Amino acid sequence: MRIKTTRQQHILRVKTAIRWILYYLLIFLSFIIMTSGTLYKPIILVPLAIGIAVNNNMYGSAVTGAFCGFLIDICCGKLFGYNAVILTVFCIIANLLFELYLKNRFINYMIITAVTAYIQCWLDYKFYYQIWDYENVGRIFVRVSLRVWLYTVISSVFVFLLLKLINRFLMPKEHLTIEEAINTNIQTENRR
Repeated sequence: MRIKTTRQQHILRVKTAIRWILYYLLIFLSFIIMTSGTLYKPIILVPLAIGIAVNNNMYGSAVTGAFCGFLIDICCGKLFGYNAVILTVFCIIANLLFELYLKNRFINYMIITAVTAYIQCWLDYKFYYQIWDYENVGRIFVRVSLRVWLYTVISSVFVFLLLKLINRFLMPKEHLTIEEAINTNIQTENRR
């Protein structure tokens, strides 16, 4: 680990700006994909929001989750803000889980994404179909909601690979502050 210089701080700001621009370009591309085609398509914004939340701070995760949720509401014709609240909560939870307990591994990301997408599909089914007690409403969950969930989980593999590529080149490296460097140097000398 090295101490940040002024030039490195400038490079860090530029890389961070480029990374967030690429994140939001992916979000808009996913929005375009979600608004075209048939009923049976993945909700790509869910794994994208979770993937962004895993690698960033809590505030960026919350804003990204809310933004992606609003776009899902627009795409699916849901109550405006419904998916935004759900996705914001799950992005914050994912961020905290990865920050405190989990390692940044593919299997952990897949589990969190699968659980989030399933809960979102289940809540959509409960609030938009089952609550009105339509006839044969269970078929909607089996034939539509679970199929969309499966497509979403499968698409999360590709989303993970894209985000991994972006983060590999543009994620900031860990640096020491001056105090940490001095304390590390003193501790190293005391061990000798």
